[in-house]
Amino acid sequence: MKREDCILYSGAAQGAEAAFGAEAERCGIEEVNFTFEGHKDARRRGIRVLTSLELQHGDVSLAYVSKLMHRRYADTVLFKKVLQSIWHQVNNGHEIWVVGTIQPDDTVKGGTGWGAEFAKLCNKPLTVFDQARNGWWRWSSKGWVEIADPVIEQAHFAGTGTRFLKENGLSAIHALFARSFD
Repeated sequence: MKREDCILYSGAAQGAEAAFGAEAERCGIEEVNFTFEGHKDARRRGIRVLTSLELQHGDVSLAYVSKLMHRRYADTVLFKKVLQSIWHQVNNGHEIWVVGTIQPDDTVKGGTGWGAEFAKLCNKPLTVFDQARNGWWRWSSKGWVEIADPVIEQAHFAGTGTRFLKENGLSAIHALFARSFD
């Protein structure tokens, strides 16, 4: 896979998304960061401000997401736009990389969890670095399977995750890009 053929799809938010973007930039990989008016972006490279119509393409019922994720989410305009922008990341990525925490019910914690669930629904390769367990996990039809030293295999990939990135999550993102592109 040539670097010049690769594109990271992300969201420019602080934490995991900013770290994915910094690594993409370090490796000379193009980055597209889906955002919306009023969003606090931690990165400016590759910013793609979604229009109202584009955001609507990613619209999803909060009742549906809450049921799927086994928890309630705040019904705010900001949160809905975050979910809509995550839809664009996953929709464009051919494989999905997430940093966060896998919950006992097999969902991923927080709003990031919607991206992981949407990837499952779309049957896209999904890999999560679980900061609490300090390891990479890949989703299969049988559930989560721990894997060592994964590499990015698709030229168009999404990178998203928690705003509360820990040192081990940052190191995992750096090592993922080093294995995949250095």
